[in-house]
Parts: sequence; structure tokens; C-alpha cells
Amino acid sequence: MSQTIRLTAADGHTLDAYVAEPKGKPRAAVIVVQEIFGVNSHIRSVADGYAAEGYLAIAPAMFDRAERNFESGYTPEDIERGRDTMQKIGWDKAMADVTAALDEVKPAGKVGIVGYCWGGTVVWLAAARVPGLAAAVSYYGGGVPNFIDEQPRCPVMFHFGEKDASIPLERAKAVAAAHPGAISYFYPAGHGFNCDQRGSHDAIAARVARERTLEFFAKRLA
Repeated sequence: MSQTIRLTAADGHTLDAYVAEPKGKPRAAVIVVQEIFGVNSHIRSVADGYAAEGYLAIAPAMFDRAERNFESGYTPEDIERGRDTMQKIGWDKAMADVTAALDEVKPAGKVGIVGYCWGGTVVWLAAARVPGLAAAVSYYGGGVPNFIDEQPRCPVMFHFGEKDASIPLERAKAVAAAHPGAISYFYPAGHGFNCDQRGSHDAIAARVARERTLEFFAKRLA
């Protein structure tokens, strides 16, 4: 079952969140952090996928701070619009919204977080700055190398594409080298390889990364 609820962050900002509930009692909870395209059909399907695995999944509408009900596709115009909106969301505000989502789902048990593209950077910062997370998985976070000195408070897994023009391979490998305690995987794929609605989708890389993520969560959120 799924529904859209309203969260309130510590600064009083209200934002929507898509919640996907598992059948029966949740085994734990997972926060799903959007790309620059909003909580669109793909992100909702990702949340649904985690719910199917037994997790209470929540996808906060992080762009509500700039534009309510933001949702787009993947055309060049959509990408430009998403980037413009992204730049209006400060990192501290993003952490506040992650915390609001965490507070909402933590009654279900341990809480993990997974994010893609912009959300991958949000996840890395949340792992370092938001108390209470039990595990964090970052998919091709373009800004992660800019925050290489952050120190995570919870176990972290990175998924990088070796052909990702948004994150030069040497910079991604520098992140992995700087954080040997994190688990870093590299795939012969480009940016956005997890999204089956994008031309850069790589079915094999997406499947393997998801299997690794599920195994990671099964261990860390138990």
C-alpha cells in the first residue's frame, strides 16, 4: 500500500513524502532520496521495490522547498529545470528534510538511506551529518567528491559508473581511496544507470547494484 503524507522539518517547513508500506510488519525502514527529477514515477517505483522487500519506504519531496509537486521526465529541458531547482536547495535544508523523514519512519526499526544522482550526494552528507541512520547507499552522487573530507557515522556503500561523465572516474576512485571503510563498487556504465526510464539505463549494472544494496541493508538494518 502507498500514500502521500505531509512531513514537518525542524525549521517548520512542510513537505510531502511518498510512503510505500510492506505487507505485514516492516523489517526496517529505508529513506529513498530523489534525483533532480523529483519524486517521479521512477522514484516511486524504487520505493515500492523496497516495500516489496519488506521495508517501510519513504521518499521525501526534497524539492518542495523550491517548488511544490515538482516532477519531471528526462529530456534536456527537464535536466536543465532540475539542475536549476537543485541549486535552490541548501545542504543544511536537505539534511533537515532527511531528518524529518527519519523521524517519521524510525518507529519501524533501524533506518537506512539510499539516493541517486543528487540524492547520492544527499545520502553521503546525511551519513555524516544526520544522527540515527544505520546504513547509507549512494548511487553516483555527483557532489560526493566535493565533500570527500566528510566522516560518516554509519556504514556506507558507493555505486559509481566508470563511464559517468558527471563524476570523472579518478575523482570517484579518490573518494573510495579516502574512505577505505566504505564499500565502493564500480560498474562499466554511465550516470543514471539504475533508472530504467533513462537512455543511460544499464540493466545488468542496476540489477547487481540492487542485489548488493539489498544484501547490505539486510545485514545492517537487521
